[in-house]
Amino acid sequence: MDNNFKYILFDLDGTITDSGEGITKSVQYALKYFDILVDNLEDLQKFIGPPLKESFKEYYKFDEEKATLALIKYREYYADKGIYENNLYDGIIEVLDKLKERGKIIILATSKPEVYAKQILEYFKIDKYFTFVAGSDFEETRVKKGDVINYALEGAKIADLSKVIMVGDREHDIIGAKDNDIKSIGVLYGFGDVIELTQARADYIVKDTNELLDILI
Repeated sequence: MDNNFKYILFDLDGTITDSGEGITKSVQYALKYFDILVDNLEDLQKFIGPPLKESFKEYYKFDEEKATLALIKYREYYADKGIYENNLYDGIIEVLDKLKERGKIIILATSKPEVYAKQILEYFKIDKYFTFVAGSDFEETRVKKGDVINYALEGAKIADLSKVIMVGDREHDIIGAKDNDIKSIGVLYGFGDVIELTQARADYIVKDTNELLDILI
């Protein structure tokens, strides 16, 4: 299969790295500040992917002020420990290698703060694969996935949207791609599931990195 995609946008959490431990422990730390104790980290996996402040509001009914403080507490733990409680998914290096060999332009598009995203790519020594890194900002003016993708497209000076595809594991990745009129691939090895990705109307859904490569090259 050759879809002639030249620009490949990748989500980070749940797509390139299994970041569940670091994110959930950071949320656990933030909630503990408010005397909310969550022992089972799996209960906090719903925080992986969406903008964090909105998740504190949605799942714990925090108002704007409280959600902002929760985000500050989250970052206390994450910047020190959580960022490194993280692993590359099996096969993802091979995907990046093969895409680079074929001359594809690889771009990161994540709702994670851009500073952290760059640190993670450098930590795993995969920053060399990425032409452009698009993330959110600490001021929360660019957090929604559609805004991050738009920033990535503008930053990489991409004009032909028919040659662009977004790869991610959650509905936000798929919806953000549709907001920018580009195609999308939902991966099932991350934190989403087939129902979520189907309902979001992903153009393709793959179960592993082998199937991902089949579509991309």
